[in-house]
Amino acid sequence: MSQSKPAGMFDARILGPAFRGAFKKLDPRVLAKNPVMFVVAVVSVLCTVLFLKDLVTGAEGLGFSFQIILWLWFTLLFANFAEAVAEGRGKAQAASLRQTRTDASAKLLAGTDATQWRDVPGESLKVGDIVLVEAGDIIPSDGEVVEGVASVNEAAITGESAPVIRESGGDRSAVTGGTQVLSDWIKVRISAAAGSTFIDRMIALVEGAERQKTPNEIALNVLLAGLTLIFVMATATIPAFASYAGGHVPVIVLVALFVTLIPTTIGALVSAIGIAGMDRLVRFNVLAMSGRAVEAAGDVDTLLLDKTGTITLGNRQATEFRPVRGVTEQELADAAQLASLADETPEGRSIVVLAKEKYGIRARDMQSLGATFVPFTAQSRMSGVDFDGTAIRKGAVDAVLKHVDLAGAAGVSPKVSTEKKREIQFIADGIAKAGGTPLAVVRNGQLLGVVYLKDIVKGGIRERFAELRQMGIRTVMITGDNPMTAAAIAAEAGVDDFLAEATPENKLDLIRQEQAKGKLVAMCGDGTNDAPALAQADVGVAMNTGTVAAREAGNMVDLDSDPTKLIEIVGIGKQLLMTRGSLTTFSIANDVAKYFAIVPAMFVTLYPGLEALNIMGLTSPQSAILSAIIFNALIIVALIPLALKGVTYRAIGANALLRRNLFIYGLGGLVVPFIGIKLIDVIISAVGLV
Repeated sequence: MSQSKPAGMFDARILGPAFRGAFKKLDPRVLAKNPVMFVVAVVSVLCTVLFLKDLVTGAEGLGFSFQIILWLWFTLLFANFAEAVAEGRGKAQAASLRQTRTDASAKLLAGTDATQWRDVPGESLKVGDIVLVEAGDIIPSDGEVVEGVASVNEAAITGESAPVIRESGGDRSAVTGGTQVLSDWIKVRISAAAGSTFIDRMIALVEGAERQKTPNEIALNVLLAGLTLIFVMATATIPAFASYAGGHVPVIVLVALFVTLIPTTIGALVSAIGIAGMDRLVRFNVLAMSGRAVEAAGDVDTLLLDKTGTITLGNRQATEFRPVRGVTEQELADAAQLASLADETPEGRSIVVLAKEKYGIRARDMQSLGATFVPFTAQSRMSGVDFDGTAIRKGAVDAVLKHVDLAGAAGVSPKVSTEKKREIQFIADGIAKAGGTPLAVVRNGQLLGVVYLKDIVKGGIRERFAELRQMGIRTVMITGDNPMTAAAIAAEAGVDDFLAEATPENKLDLIRQEQAKGKLVAMCGDGTNDAPALAQADVGVAMNTGTVAAREAGNMVDLDSDPTKLIEIVGIGKQLLMTRGSLTTFSIANDVAKYFAIVPAMFVTLYPGLEALNIMGLTSPQSAILSAIIFNALIIVALIPLALKGVTYRAIGANALLRRNLFIYGLGGLVVPFIGIKLIDVIISAVGLV
């Protein structure tokens, strides 16, 4: 999807529109969505009106009041700027995506005959229409291949230049509007009307047009509104205390104190944090259908992972030849290689390579021998070769045993003894217990031995599962293998549990069982049979190469179709939650520190005893107030990069992570205001602003 280099925070494409956006967001209808900043806007307007009144009447202290009001408006603009920068990054990506959209015409089929079609505008297509797409044509809209097979360039979506194969049936039938067919032809049933294609939804999501507040954001806003209300009441009592002491506190001072004490820091950044979280996923080529899905990823307790292609490489490799008694390894390897010369599967090719590397057996010219190759079928579950009166077969152990029984009963070959069958079964069981797949080999009705096919566990996957365990996440491997094989691979990979001989119903039941225990579940899938489980899971990641049903059922789509990315998605979700929590901690600690930093200096003239608490030694009450309001505004700007980049996540366990963040952001939130306010006080006193 990356058609151009992603725009950074300080990119001119971002900053210019963000500055303008900061002013546009002063619209009360926009500010009302953020209770804290809306209150700041109300008191800023109030102070501005009072200042204009004092300006007309010629009141004293106008310079001080003007500076306070100016920084109040800066506080608002900086908060708006943070959100505008976060949105601007998404809009830059959306602009790149819009360039990929092509208003293509479509060959609408009038019937089942591929020659009966007529050109129509792509935007006129309706759901259910069937179109013909040939080499060089742009696929006009999202759909599913119902006939044919073709090579498709999906660079507009994934950014990868390598073409992919799309074909009818199976789990690679979904196609996306705006991509191009490079070879052959396909018939596509349209599944999305104009304006609601996958790219259209991507554009709307990455530019924030469809972003809604998540439950955690709503809860945090309620908390911030409550704290703001508490400080409203606390500030309202100050004039009475001042009057009792024989003094008077101007409105501008009360407003400044109020604004510095309410949680403006997190209130200004909370929206930007949420937008940036979704943006990080998009940059990772994962499209989240909602912010809720990103947050749910951060709270995941159970992770369901397919074995093939996720935990293992997906291609079983021949690693050993195990002959029966009376047969040498070389003899078994030779027969297995002959039976595999026409086998283009990864398993077949690995047998040929292993026989060559281990025993120096080179491939023979079978054409000169008049060989006839026997292809694998679902019914026979065997493949092989016939030549010069020799018949060699390789396949599933039970299928091969059935084959030799039938051949023996028909008198085609000598009957195989029960002892020999038991020996083959014993070897096969040993391979299965070790996590491999046994492949029996027979020549002219006589059992030669077993080829050990092994699912190769991906390098480093065990360490990644250990990290997930540290994060408190339970991993479950899902496989169609038998329980013995599944148990061996699960042990080698380091997963916590496994589901063997899994069916769609089994997956759905497992997810429901975990959710019944109060756990959040994540899983990935690409087939129609995965759709029920994807819909049930709290985080369902559908592969972009998968079926339309799978993509519609999930709440995330991985554009790279990499099942292992589910692990990174969980990390990004946790980073989002941790960033929000860390900055909330910093903000609240900040407010506490500002309270103890400025209140003694502000009221020392009314209550001389407070001089003992003025540990910062601020120059005057006016400098204390102005320094605090300036710091309050500048800290928002200082934290924007952290809000957009996110707090670095480390898999060190929830308790250790909490202690670490409390130390860094809690203690930091207490210390930074003392240092910052003191420095600002020194500067403004030196230049004579107060």
